[in-house]
Amino acid sequence: MGRINQWLCKACKFWRKKYAEGTCRACGMVVAVNDDQACRLCWNQFIAAGGRKNGADLLAANRFGQQLFLANLRHASAGQRLGTRRQRRTQPATEPVPTFTAVTHRQLVLFPATRDVKNGRIHGFPAPAEPAMAAFLEEFLIGHAQKHGWSHTATKGARRGLTIALGLQDTPGAPLRATDILGLQQIGTNTLRLLEVCAAAGLLEDDREPAVDKWFNTAVAELPEQMRSELSRWYAVMTNGSSTPPRSKPRSEQTIRLYLRWSLPALHAWAASGHTTLRELTTEDVRDVLPGSGNPRARMGQGLRCLFRVLKSHRVIFFNPIGRIRTGTHETRHPMPMPAAVLREAFNSEDPARAALTAIVAFHGLRSGQLRKLQLTDIHDGRLHLQDRTIPLPQPVRDRLAAWLSYREHRWPMTRNPHVFISRRTALDTSPVGVQWITTSMGMTPQEAREDRILHELHASGGDLRRLCDLFGLSIAGASRYSFVLTHPEL
Repeated sequence: MGRINQWLCKACKFWRKKYAEGTCRACGMVVAVNDDQACRLCWNQFIAAGGRKNGADLLAANRFGQQLFLANLRHASAGQRLGTRRQRRTQPATEPVPTFTAVTHRQLVLFPATRDVKNGRIHGFPAPAEPAMAAFLEEFLIGHAQKHGWSHTATKGARRGLTIALGLQDTPGAPLRATDILGLQQIGTNTLRLLEVCAAAGLLEDDREPAVDKWFNTAVAELPEQMRSELSRWYAVMTNGSSTPPRSKPRSEQTIRLYLRWSLPALHAWAASGHTTLRELTTEDVRDVLPGSGNPRARMGQGLRCLFRVLKSHRVIFFNPIGRIRTGTHETRHPMPMPAAVLREAFNSEDPARAALTAIVAFHGLRSGQLRKLQLTDIHDGRLHLQDRTIPLPQPVRDRLAAWLSYREHRWPMTRNPHVFISRRTALDTSPVGVQWITTSMGMTPQEAREDRILHELHASGGDLRRLCDLFGLSIAGASRYSFVLTHPEL
């Protein structure tokens, strides 16, 4: 202890840094309390009485006061860990796994209100009202954390967040709502882990608004009401499909975003000129907003063509104003080689992830999807075993892969993720990394490096398109677009 630590021992300083201030439910003092709403002195008295594993009770252990102890002789959580180890030696080899069945009803509230979760850090959070559900989820969380290699700190934070979420339930015993869990972000809780655990345990009710729904409502918010209603009908058909004539399948979220984004400039222009519904639009109105030529005209034409075609087939509008207007097709981009200095810098980077990713793509032209799905068992005997081919790895690629795998083992020694490339987030589960992580790590898109590799092979083989198809999984049409480079005067 000393003046620089405000006359606190190291354990007390750690305790106050780790936990927020609240009211201890044993002694009633307003100090830093842990997840069980106990101050450090009352918690140590509870541990000395046997702890939770021996069935001790916090209030009963502190009923007749606390036994003081000397400073700096006991860590804030050392007694708890020691008691856990001793208990593990004496507990039976097989323990009954708790089971729990969620209730099917929901308790109605008098009026909806936003919870002030930050206020709970001062006055404390209520204990879980359904002990059976709390015991089941805690046991499941511990097993899930061990399976996915979570650290002790990550597991402890998830347990604390789970206890708070259970205490704030309006209906004890019901599946946890995703929006209630996301509200714990206000107090710094990692809600992604809680959502993952609850979903795996089958006790999550995902009531979140899909991101594409929120984006659509924001995009059309400034349009007239009748026009928004017609666009909502188009959006419903595109999202869910139609089981009645004319039947259609649901479209992907990316397709919906593209078509609406290409159509929005025309929709806003019509709204600004006084149109309130798509039913009153004519062919001249469409011609007035279409760009003159090129990709802008083709994109807007494709978006509006999809919009009017769906609305007319479902009898929302009676006339397709763009039906007889030619808008052209997208202009194709010819593949171009990358500057050698950019590839060389990424290939020799000190970042092991960047160097390994660039080496694989620059030598073998893998796609981003293949990089994401690449697993540890796919690399053995000096070869890369993909679903459709086996690739012998040259020594430069082997060296960079070995450096990345060594870094991966040192950085995340407990991870259970089977993929070769993992990130800080995916190290805690078994999902692959995202495309954005690969692009950010490489400093370029994998497609750019892949095209450079294909062009290099095209020159080396003298324009053998069949060889490109075999090596890189291209179709004849896909390989033909690279042949233009052979006759380009500047390439």
